[in-house]
Amino acid sequence: MNDSRSAAGSNSAPTVLRMILGRRLQERRQDAGASLEDAARTLRVGPLTIRRLEKAEVALKPLYVEKLLETYGADRQEIDEFVELAERANEPGWWHTYRDVLPNWFSAYVSLETGARTLRTYEPHYVTGLLQTHAYARAVLQGGLPSEAEEDLARRVDLRLRRQSLLDRSDAPTLWVVMEEAVLHRVVGGPEVMREQLERLLEVSELDHVSVDVVPFTAGAHVGACAPFTYFRFEEPELPDIVYTEVLSGAMYLDQRSDVSAHLEAHNRMALLTSDADSRALLNRMRKEYS
Repeated sequence: MNDSRSAAGSNSAPTVLRMILGRRLQERRQDAGASLEDAARTLRVGPLTIRRLEKAEVALKPLYVEKLLETYGADRQEIDEFVELAERANEPGWWHTYRDVLPNWFSAYVSLETGARTLRTYEPHYVTGLLQTHAYARAVLQGGLPSEAEEDLARRVDLRLRRQSLLDRSDAPTLWVVMEEAVLHRVVGGPEVMREQLERLLEVSELDHVSVDVVPFTAGAHVGACAPFTYFRFEEPELPDIVYTEVLSGAMYLDQRSDVSAHLEAHNRMALLTSDADSRALLNRMRKEYS
C-alpha cells in the first residue's frame, strides 16, 4: 500500500494476506540483493510491475511468484508454500459479493478491518459502522444516498451489519471508539431509532474488547476536531500500522510513520478528555431524553 495514497480511483482492493505476501516478496528480493530492475528482467516486465506486486496493487500470479523466488534463491518447500498462499490471497473476500454497492476504495477498508487486531476510530458525526443498529444504519445511508434504489439500500445496510460479525469472533479485535457528544444529539431516524442505538452502545461497551468514549461538549476545542478516521494495527509484523480517513470523493490510506503517529496521538489525547464512567453516564442520560 503506497504511503499517503488516495484510493478514490484505485483499481485494486487487496486482501490483508495479499498485502503480507507482497511485503514478504519485497523483503526476499532485498535480502537477495536484487533491485526492482533485476526482478523485472527475470519476468521480462517493467520495474513498475514488480513494485505493484510488492505493494499488493495487483494479484499475485503464481508463475510470477515462483520465478521470482527461484531467482532470490528460495528452496522448493518455501516456494511451494508461498505459491499456495498466493493462490489463497487472490481469492476474493466475502465482501466481494457486495461489489455492486461497495466502492472499491472502501473494499480495502473492509479487508483491513477483517484482518486487524486493534481498531481505533474517531467519529465526530455518526456512530461508527461496526456499532450501528439496523434502523440507524438505514437512516444514515438513506440520508447520504437519497436517490438510492430500495434494493441497493437494503444491500448496503446488510453489508454494514455483516461487517459487525467480526466482534463476535473468538479472536475478535479490540475496538476503541472515541466519538463526539454531537453524535448523540444528531437525531438520525427519529427518537425511537436513537434510543435503540444508545442502548446498543451501552450494551457493547460492557464487552471486554470494546471501549466507547464520548468527548463531551464541555471539553471545548481539542486536537481531534477533524475528519473521522480509523487506525488499524495488525498481528503480522509485515504490515505497518495504517490509518484510514475519508474525503468527499473517496478515502486515503496512510502508512507513513509520521502520519500514523499523529493520528494515534490525537486518539490518545481525545480519550483523556473523558472516562468510561462519564461516557456511560452521558449515554444513559441521552437515552432517557429519547424515551
